[in-house]
Amino acid sequence: MKNLDIDALDKIAGRRLEKNDTFSFQCHPGLSCFNKCCRNLNLFLYPYDVVRLKNKLGITSDQFVEKYVDIVMRDSSFFPDVLLRMSENKERTCPFLGESGCLVYPDRPDACRTFPIEQGVIYDAKTKKTNLIHFFRPPDFCLGRYESEQWTTESWAKDQDAVIYNKMTVKWSELKSLFQVDPWGREGPGGPKGKMAFMAIYNIDLFRDFLFKSSFLKRYKIKYEILKKVKKDDVELMKLGFEWVKYFLWGIKTKSIRNR
Repeated sequence: MKNLDIDALDKIAGRRLEKNDTFSFQCHPGLSCFNKCCRNLNLFLYPYDVVRLKNKLGITSDQFVEKYVDIVMRDSSFFPDVLLRMSENKERTCPFLGESGCLVYPDRPDACRTFPIEQGVIYDAKTKKTNLIHFFRPPDFCLGRYESEQWTTESWAKDQDAVIYNKMTVKWSELKSLFQVDPWGREGPGGPKGKMAFMAIYNIDLFRDFLFKSSFLKRYKIKYEILKKVKKDDVELMKLGFEWVKYFLWGIKTKSIRNR
């Protein structure tokens, strides 16, 4: 999922798909390229991806980040990108690729669900709304594009159980777009504020401890109904983390959090 400039759309490779446009695709073990796309990837992980994967694996978010994540700071943003760390073998396979295929298939990341569609996000400053755009971009080796099954972006998302993933990734993109401006000052993204923001966004088990075991609730007032949910619900906790980062770094008002 990329935050895109509307003026740069014509420069993006692939066929742009409007709402009712169709594309042909089907992936199955009968194709000689099956699982070839699960190698040597720059696969971006979004916060909801991490929630689903760490719960699937039965580990904490801290353990997941330590074992499966590469953190990369790019010049175009003031918040790091989180990428899935490939296995240290000759083909640099996905760490979740087994002999029979994907070992975490029901909880696979958004980028894997959406493939061969690549999504982007355009923020309309006038309406203050975020809009998804889609491009059909299978790699050259992909034979699935020659299959007869026809899809729209909407029917493909439903078939791949990607609707909730897409929704959560848009939420993240709206927050990520704020980091086009430096919120850190002299301390930089590696300073205390940067570490706290990363924790709230990607390391939610630590964020939960921070929320309930530090002086957090003495500084911030959060509705009882929300606190009750986030004690056990990782997705609600992730959403709260997004709101807190907006409030903590930019003072953006929220219905859920305010100073005491």
